[in-house]
Amino acid sequence: MTSHKNDGPKLPVQQLAILAIARFAEPLALTSVFPYLPEMIASFGVEKNEVARWAGLTGAIFSISQSCTAVAWGRASDKFGRKPIILIGLLSTMICFLVWGMSTSLPMAITARAIMGSGNGNVGIIRTMVAEMVPERVLQPKAFSLMPLVWSIGSVFGPAFGGFFAQPAKQFPNVFGNIEFFKTYPFALPNIMACCVFFISFMTGLLFLKETLESKRNKRDWGLELGEKLTRPFHRSKRTKNLRRRSFVDSEASAPLLAQSAMSSSSSHLESKHSDPVSMKDIFAPQTSINLICYTFLALHSVAYDQVLPVFLNYPRVIPDEHNTSLPFKFTGGFGLSSDKIGTIYTVYGISCGVIQFFLFPKLCAKFGVLGIYRFATVVFPIIYFLTPYTVLVQDTTARYIFFLTIMLVKGFVVIVAFPCTTILLTNSATSLRILGTLNGVATTFSGLGRAAGPAAAGAVFSWGVQRGYVIAAWWFLGLIALMGTIPPWFIIEGDGPTASSTATSTSTSDGEEESLLQRDDDDDSSVDGYDEVAVLEALEGEESESETEPGKERKKRTTNGSYGTMNKGPAS
Repeated sequence: MTSHKNDGPKLPVQQLAILAIARFAEPLALTSVFPYLPEMIASFGVEKNEVARWAGLTGAIFSISQSCTAVAWGRASDKFGRKPIILIGLLSTMICFLVWGMSTSLPMAITARAIMGSGNGNVGIIRTMVAEMVPERVLQPKAFSLMPLVWSIGSVFGPAFGGFFAQPAKQFPNVFGNIEFFKTYPFALPNIMACCVFFISFMTGLLFLKETLESKRNKRDWGLELGEKLTRPFHRSKRTKNLRRRSFVDSEASAPLLAQSAMSSSSSHLESKHSDPVSMKDIFAPQTSINLICYTFLALHSVAYDQVLPVFLNYPRVIPDEHNTSLPFKFTGGFGLSSDKIGTIYTVYGISCGVIQFFLFPKLCAKFGVLGIYRFATVVFPIIYFLTPYTVLVQDTTARYIFFLTIMLVKGFVVIVAFPCTTILLTNSATSLRILGTLNGVATTFSGLGRAAGPAAAGAVFSWGVQRGYVIAAWWFLGLIALMGTIPPWFIIEGDGPTASSTATSTSTSDGEEESLLQRDDDDDSSVDGYDEVAVLEALEGEESESETEPGKERKKRTTNGSYGTMNKGPAS
């Protein structure tokens, strides 16, 4: 029983953790904006009733820019590799975020957000890397829930940064009151702190993240070389111990011991195999198209809700009376909260989402299936949106917050399971692994259009509604969109995933040999070039004793224990 368990598919925990660190900076930075965005827009001279409109447009310009460049970034990752594109996105966002924090006018802020969106296509590329690292369907719920979990964790710290450190000269006059910089740029401090995290994410990815694009895995990576040199003193003894167990036959099966001509030939063959152009027919297959529609609907209403919510919480309280209230539809007002209190609410929201993601999501998927969970979530969204504005009618403060937080927690539950579910469904609808980068770029474009249209439209509707005494307008608008979004999921047929075609391709002798020769082992990180002199010397010294080893068996073992198992089909789920 134990042996069978150990031989089963396993998550590449180390690489997923490094990818999670690279992902962590973005939710931290983006959610840190939510608590102070209404106050920031108001500081530019925008009237109170127009804040929601411009806050929505500010969020929309980011998504529009991101959707315009997402396919280009996806294609670039298919050509140049996933890792360099991710690093470019992190660096670009870090610089733009500093500019955003020091914005002194609305045009400057919008321009910074536009450049920030166009310079980062990491959402789709990171999804592609997870799919390439973990092709086994039995492991996909855990693997694909990791990035939403990272988003939840970032959502815990992000609003805390934004709410606590915005306007430091005003909130902490004894500490920052005499610093002229923070008086001139009151919203710079949370962005500076977020950029420090971006820098850590960038360096971690540069030094330790391995390439997952098959045609680029065997290329020399200067960042990994530097990372290996920096960490070599910390794991030298462990590495030497592991090397002594390896045989000459096992070392002989590794790629760097091939003749250079053979290496070049194999590499050229792999690159040519993956350089075929991806057609629109491959991407927009019937099931893929339905999944893209579902993903667009989900991004549109869920992101719009999160963008309008801080404006709703910041909007002044209005006591209901016969002049401003005519139930069930006409009433107005918000919670009248400052940025620090809004940040606290988002922190509680983020913690709850993280708990749900970590403890409940894999178990729910195992019991009810990914498609079943997703269909359930789409039905709950409209109910949440229709109920949200009615929280302001509760006059007792404690009861009002209990009602509101209950709705927030339910919304957190459905959104935190819906996004990984739709990601899994979209990935499994792909026809082959070679289109994943472009497909996720297209998905980012479609979701970007939704994330642009949703906040812009919801913000405009919110401003229109509060001017006429109908605070429900934006929420019911989102509820109707979510209601339409419940229809497409019933036409989804859960696919087998892109690994099926890849596995079939790899069954030929030549491809199988290339995989066994070019694929690096997880434990084979002792040398940057893929081999270790100690292993070779020890193997040569013990060549006579190792001659009894069966070469075929060793080669087979080497192949099945590849870095990410991209060519291996996991057990049927």
